[in-house]
Amino acid sequence: MAVPAALIPPTPLVPPPPISTPSATASPPSTTSSPSPSLAPPSGPGQNLFRSELLGTSSPGIPTPTAALPPSKPVYSTPSPVENIPQNNECKMVELRGAKVASFTVDGCELICLPQAFDLFLKHLVGGLHTVYTKLKRLEITPVVCNVEQVRILRGLGAIQPGVNRCKLISRKDFETLYNDCTNAR
Repeated sequence: MAVPAALIPPTPLVPPPPISTPSATASPPSTTSSPSPSLAPPSGPGQNLFRSELLGTSSPGIPTPTAALPPSKPVYSTPSPVENIPQNNECKMVELRGAKVASFTVDGCELICLPQAFDLFLKHLVGGLHTVYTKLKRLEITPVVCNVEQVRILRGLGAIQPGVNRCKLISRKDFETLYNDCTNAR
């Protein structure tokens, strides 16, 4: 018969006592001749478990693998979107390689819509937009993230698909670098 949980006395939440090992002086000598394995870290020069040239230390004795990364490699993280101010949200259609492409001027720099440029110029050269982003990382080009209003404008112009809710912008110079990489990669 099952007993309702309310009738079962609660067990105390007392932590178990620590497991203590008898010291060498208190225990009788062992009759076996096999040595017991040591769990202590190796001591002495050259006895470290980790390659010291790959590890740095954030606090004494605690290795951190992040020090193994070369300092020249960029850290990839999603940058903040463009500030949502009227000057950044003015869209113009500009000519790029004979086609009209949507662009915004942000901090005095003309930035074109990357997915639209991909659709017009790159999709027949590479596998997909994901491949383009991989190439951008390799080329150390960081596209600019559109703000919400810019995405709405680009959707309204047909530069990006109706269901798309994010987009990135790239400078003409960076697009030319990307285009040259895509055309010369074969």
